Amino acid sequence: MTFEFNLQLFSQEKTEKATPKKRQEARKKGQVLKSPEVSSALVLLTAFVIMRFWIPFIFQRIIGLIEYIITYYFTEEINIHWTGRLSLLIFEEFLILFGPVGIGVLLIGVMANYMQVGPLFTSEPLKMKLSRINPIEGFKRLFSKRSIVQLIKSLLKISAIGYMVYINIKKHIRNIPDIMEMELLTIISTIGSTVFSLAIYTGAVMIFVAILDYFYSWWEFENNLKMSKQEIKEEYKQMEGDPQIRGKIKERQRLLASRRMMQEIPKADVVITNPTHFAVALKYDINSGQAPIVVAKGQDLIAQQIKEIAKEHDVILYEDVFLARSLYKSVEIGEPIPFEFFKAVAEVLAYVYKVKGKVVNL
Repeated sequence: MTFEFNLQLFSQEKTEKATPKKRQEARKKGQVLKSPEVSSALVLLTAFVIMRFWIPFIFQRIIGLIEYIITYYFTEEINIHWTGRLSLLIFEEFLILFGPVGIGVLLIGVMANYMQVGPLFTSEPLKMKLSRINPIEGFKRLFSKRSIVQLIKSLLKISAIGYMVYINIKKHIRNIPDIMEMELLTIISTIGSTVFSLAIYTGAVMIFVAILDYFYSWWEFENNLKMSKQEIKEEYKQMEGDPQIRGKIKERQRLLASRRMMQEIPKADVVITNPTHFAVALKYDINSGQAPIVVAKGQDLIAQQIKEIAKEHDVILYEDVFLARSLYKSVEIGEPIPFEFFKAVAEVLAYVYKVKGKVVNL
């Protein structure tokens, strides 16, 4: 005598996709799909673009500030009050010049993180864990697969950005003698355009690296969340054992069954009523050769709903206190009526078909 076992059920190899419950628990712990490179690239590119259009205004304000200081402040006696007013003036100008840049970068940083993670607040990552200060675990992390990927990513960024710098310097190095003969503002403008062009290329490289890093982060995130067949089985047992979840499942099942039952009432031939406490809807197919089938039944409030739907769809209501009560207690929905009810139901259908001008042979 031999026994066969499904060894996959005992395997701890994580080959299955994470369940919604596992994903929810991971999210509560702060384990979410997020690529820091996406936020860094968007913030850097935003800063470059804002500065490109904001720099002329910055230069104008700085020149105006210098002129104002030379005209009004250096004509006064230098003392503690003079120093305080000058410091306050410089601080106000700093806020005016660099406040919009900081606000723009902050908003983009928040949006980039929100788009990746969504609304999430958890203190789990802040909790003290001994594994973080364990030198052995730290050594393992140092030579882990993720560390190697981070190293490759950093080398890729440095190489790409270095190449962009080299190309731009090589392109503009021949123009240096001409730049030296220009006016100061023209020199600043030319250098600014060159730096901005280099910044845009650098931002493009960062965006490309961010896209690659995001897909790698997605693959790593999904891979880390994978579960074994045994884990899925245990999770299912726990969910089934939760009284609240069982109650919700049963309530959902009852709701769906009630909806399906109500949809069958318009197809019924007759609804036998108590008349107030019970209602049983019967359907009889003459050509099927089978006994009439109970398509819906209900007590009290549900019975009233059945009668209302029957009236809306011109299904005949037939009052028989004993028959309605007996069918309700003896026959389940979807089952044919037992033999002992054939004669009584035949009389009801005969009446119904007489009203509708049909012939019944039960």
